[in-house]
Amino acid sequence: MQQPLESDLLRTFVAVAETCNFTKAGETVGRTQSAVSMQIKKLEDLLGEALFERGSRGVVITAPGARLLDNARRIVALLDDMAAAIRLPVLDGAVRIGISEEYVNTTLPRALGSFAAIHPGVEVTVHQGVSSTNLAALDAGEIDIAVVFEPGGRSRNEVLMVDPTVWVTSDQHGIHERRPLPIANYTYMKGGWCDALAAENLKKRGIPSRVSYISRTSSGLVAAVTSGLAIAALSRSSIPPGCRELTAADGFDVIDYSNVVLRLRSRNPDRIIESMSNAIREAFRPKETSG
Repeated sequence: MQQPLESDLLRTFVAVAETCNFTKAGETVGRTQSAVSMQIKKLEDLLGEALFERGSRGVVITAPGARLLDNARRIVALLDDMAAAIRLPVLDGAVRIGISEEYVNTTLPRALGSFAAIHPGVEVTVHQGVSSTNLAALDAGEIDIAVVFEPGGRSRNEVLMVDPTVWVTSDQHGIHERRPLPIANYTYMKGGWCDALAAENLKKRGIPSRVSYISRTSSGLVAAVTSGLAIAALSRSSIPPGCRELTAADGFDVIDYSNVVLRLRSRNPDRIIESMSNAIREAFRPKETSG
């Protein structure tokens, strides 16, 4: 009969995978380097696979280790959420979030999943919209939390991440080589800061352009790019599969180092809003990867 995997072994495995070093992993999980080494050896014996390749500069995860890593991270996160749910007081109420489309299918599910595991009794409402709409809703008291874009640089607001706005093209089409250059635009962004920066960006490079696709959503811009109809200004984090960023090697520049900021309706948020804000902060926090 195969022995079950212990949660401590998986937690240690994740720590080693993220630090690529037994000693640093030991500091993370509160064990000595030798204890970490013994736990990884035990896990490898249970699975019958080598999870790491040892070297003088640390360890590198193997293919079987990489396959295990995602599941191990989910199990460890679930255990942490369960522990937090037991420790924290039960919250009951509602919270309303406004967020840009770029993060609805990526970062937001991580935040909502983590929050729901700890506070299942809280009713969550999500408003998907552009930054200007979300900010207006926040000022009107229609939402409690807004995750919005603003121009890069110093900010008076809490910056969750810097997500550069870049020109994106399809891997399969040479649309970026055409002149005038076909570009896709947001209809709502005419005259906005990103629209102006994008136009100035092409002008600086001396690239003539024409608007060949107009969309009211970022998913429409993605469709224009993936189909080879146009290039578009997209957040680097939202570049779709089969597409790539146009860099200086292609004759293009980064349009703007956009800030993604967290705004709250009140300077003194209640426990529900603060807890959801913390879940959003954690979801946007960069994850260390092995390499």
